[in-house]
Amino acid sequence: MLRSNLFLKSILGRRFYSVAGGDFLPSGKINFGEDGVNVDKRTLVSAERKKQTFSDRSQLKYARRLVVKLGSAVITREDGNGLALGRLSSIIEQVAECHHEGRECIMVTSGAVAFGRQKLTQELLMSLSMRETLSPSDHTREDAGSILDPRAAAAVGQSELMSMYDAMFSQYNVKIAQVLVTKPDFYNEETRKNLFCTLSELISLNIVPIVNTNDAVSPPMYIHDDTVVPGTGKKGIGIKDNDSLSALLAAEIQSDLLIMMSDVDGIYNKPPWEDGARMIHTYTSKERDQVQFGQKSKVGTGGMDSKVQAATWAMARGVSVVICNGMQDNAIKTIISGRKVGTFFTDSATTSATSVDVMAESARSGSRVLQKLTPAERASAIHTLADLLLEKKEKILEANAKDLEEATKSGLEKPLLNRLSLSEGKLKTLSIGLKQIADSSYENVGKLLRKTRLADNLMLRQVTVPIGVLLVIFESRPDSLPQVAALAIASANGLLLKGGKEAAHSNKALMDLVKESLQTVGAQDAIELVSTREEISDLLSMEKHIDLIIPRGSSDLVRSIQKQSQHIPVLGHAEGICHVYLDKDADPVKALKVVRDAKCDYPAACNAMETLLLHEDHMSGPLFTEICNMLKNEGVKIHAGPRLASQLTFGPPAARTMKHEYGSLECCIEIVQDMNEAIDHIHKFGSSHTDVIVTENENTAKQFLSSVDSACVFHNVSSRFADGFRFGLGAEVGISTARIHARGPVGVEGLLTTKWILEGTDHTAAEFNEGKRIWLHEKLPVN
Repeated sequence: MLRSNLFLKSILGRRFYSVAGGDFLPSGKINFGEDGVNVDKRTLVSAERKKQTFSDRSQLKYARRLVVKLGSAVITREDGNGLALGRLSSIIEQVAECHHEGRECIMVTSGAVAFGRQKLTQELLMSLSMRETLSPSDHTREDAGSILDPRAAAAVGQSELMSMYDAMFSQYNVKIAQVLVTKPDFYNEETRKNLFCTLSELISLNIVPIVNTNDAVSPPMYIHDDTVVPGTGKKGIGIKDNDSLSALLAAEIQSDLLIMMSDVDGIYNKPPWEDGARMIHTYTSKERDQVQFGQKSKVGTGGMDSKVQAATWAMARGVSVVICNGMQDNAIKTIISGRKVGTFFTDSATTSATSVDVMAESARSGSRVLQKLTPAERASAIHTLADLLLEKKEKILEANAKDLEEATKSGLEKPLLNRLSLSEGKLKTLSIGLKQIADSSYENVGKLLRKTRLADNLMLRQVTVPIGVLLVIFESRPDSLPQVAALAIASANGLLLKGGKEAAHSNKALMDLVKESLQTVGAQDAIELVSTREEISDLLSMEKHIDLIIPRGSSDLVRSIQKQSQHIPVLGHAEGICHVYLDKDADPVKALKVVRDAKCDYPAACNAMETLLLHEDHMSGPLFTEICNMLKNEGVKIHAGPRLASQLTFGPPAARTMKHEYGSLECCIEIVQDMNEAIDHIHKFGSSHTDVIVTENENTAKQFLSSVDSACVFHNVSSRFADGFRFGLGAEVGISTARIHARGPVGVEGLLTTKWILEGTDHTAAEFNEGKRIWLHEKLPVN
C-alpha cells in the first residue's frame, strides 16, 4: 500500500504525504486504519514499521522514497584540499534525476567538520606567517590542524557545503533545504514531531531536504541504544555519526531504500587489504559473526562497524540498505537499476538462494574433482546423462510445453519459438551426440602434446588441462544445456549456465538430469544453473571466478556481451551471415539442392544461408528463375541486392543492407561478375562464419576454399554442416569466428588449454651458464 500511495502521490504532484499505508484524504489529511482518525501532515508521528525489505536487487527500481548518505571521504578530496567537486557533481546529478523521476529524495551529508577544518587550517596558516617571521622558534604551524575547534570548523564547513549544494542542484531546477539536527531534537517529543513534520512538508513541496548534525552548537550526538524514543515506547539507535543518523531518518520516514556512500566498495568479511578478504554482496543478519572490522576512515567519524550497525538497525525496520563506494561512477543509478554494486542489506527469505560467487567457487572446486577422476569415470557421467534424456523425455517435454505456452502468450518471435521447442527427435539426436562426446573423451585431459629432453635427466612435457570455470549464456535453446554440460564434463571444466527466462522450466528439468549424472561420480557441484535474477553485466565482472565466457544466442546478445566483458575473454560470434555462391560452372541440380537445404532446413540457425550470390551468367539461363521459384514455394521472402534490383523492372524489394542476419525464411540475392567479386563481397559483408561455393570447376573451388577468410568454407555442401555434431565433435559450445584459441564449431578441444611439466634431479640454470651442464633440446615422440 505504501509504494502504491507514493506512486499516486507523485502523479498528483506531491501534494499529499502518506505513512504506514495510510489512505489519502483531501487537504493533506491521512486516514490511519479503521478507526477513522484524521491526522494533518504537520503532526506526523512515527507509525508501524514496514515488515519486510526488498527481497533482491531487481526490486530496487521500485523504491519511491530514497535516503542518500554521503560520507566525509566521498565529499572531500584525498589530498585534503577542499571538496571533490567532480565526484559531488556526479552524485548530485544522479539525485536530481531520481527526483525528477518522481522519487522522494533526502540527503544526509557528512563533511562539514572535515571541510571546515581544511578551510580554517588555511586561514590559520596564513595568520601564522607574521608570527613565524617574528619568532622562528614558533612551531604552531606543525600543529595547526589539530588545534582547531571542531565546532568552529563545522560552522564554516556547513555554510560552504550548503552554498555548493545550492549552486549545483540549481543547475537541475531542484530546490533544496538545509535541516540541522541536534540531540534534543530526538530526545524531546515536540521537537522530534516538528522535525519530521518539517521533512514531510519539504517533501510535499517537491524540495530535497539535506540533513546534517549541527556540530557547531553541540558535540556529536550520542543517544544510547537502550534509550526509548519519546512518543513511541521503542528503543532507538545510538546516534554517534551520520551513519546512524541516516538509518534513524530512513526508518522514521518509512524510506524504501537507504544508500550509504563511503570510500570502500562494500562490506568485506575482513579488512579488504588483508589476505582472504572477500566482499559480501548480500548481507543478512546471519553474516554478522563473519565480519572483522578494521580502522575507521581518516576524515570521517564513523568506521565500517558503525555503518553495519546502522544498516542492520534500519534493515530490521523494513528499510533496504546498500553500502557502496561513492567514488564509483553512477553508483546511485546503477544500484537502482538492480546491478550488483556494493553490499545489499536484506532479511528477505529469498536470499537463501546460493549466490553466484559461491556457485562459481563451487564450480572451480568441482572442476578439480573432475580432473581427479579417471577418463572412464568422466565418460560414465556423460553416458548417464545421455540415457536420462531418453528415460525422462516425458518430464522434459512437459516442462518444455509450459515454456512454449508462456512464450506464445508473451508474443515471442517465431524464430525464437523454433529454437525453444524440444521434441523426441531432438532428444534422440542430443543423446547420440552426448555418447559421441563420452566415447571420444578418454584422451582429452592430460593428453601429451609435446615432449622434449632439455638435458640429461631434464624432461619437459606439454599436456592439456581444462581452462577452469566457463560461463555459458544462452537464449531460447534448452538443448544447449545438456550439450554444453557434457562438453564441460569431458574437458573437466567447471561450468555456470545462464539461460533465458523463456526456457526456465525446460532448463530446470534438464539441469536436474545433469546434477543426477554428476552425482554418480561425486562431482555434483561442478555445474550450476544460475537461476537468480543476476544481471548479466554483474556476471561479466566476475573475472576472479570465471575464466571464459561463451554466449549462445542472438547477435544483439553476443555483441552486448563482447562489449561489456572488459576482463574475461569471450568466445563466440556476433552474427551468422552465411553466403552460398553459385559459380558459372555450378551444376543446376546440385545448386537447387544445396540452396534449399542451406536456407530452408532450419532458417533460425546461425549456419543458415542469408545471402545467395549468383554468377551473372545465370541471369540469362534458367537457374535464376528455378532458384526463385523454389524459394517462393518454400515460403522464403526474397530481397534483392543493389545490382540485381537494377536489372529487374518488377523484382523483389530491395534489401535495406547487405550485412544482415534474417534468422527466418528470408534471404537476399545478389549478382556478381565472377568468383573474385564473390570473395570480395563475402569479406566486405560476411561475418567470417560459413561460406559455400557450388561449382564443378576444381581449380575455382580450390581458389575459393583457400581465399575466403571464414571459420568454415565449403564446396558443394550446405552451410548447415557447420555444426559440432555433424563434424563428429559430438556437440559444440558454439561457433567461434575469432582468430585465436578456437575457430569454427568449438568442441572439447576448444575448452582446453595447456600447462608445462618439467622434471629433473637437481638442475639449476647457473650450471648451464657455467658450462657444467649442456643443452640437448631433443624432441621425443609423444607416443
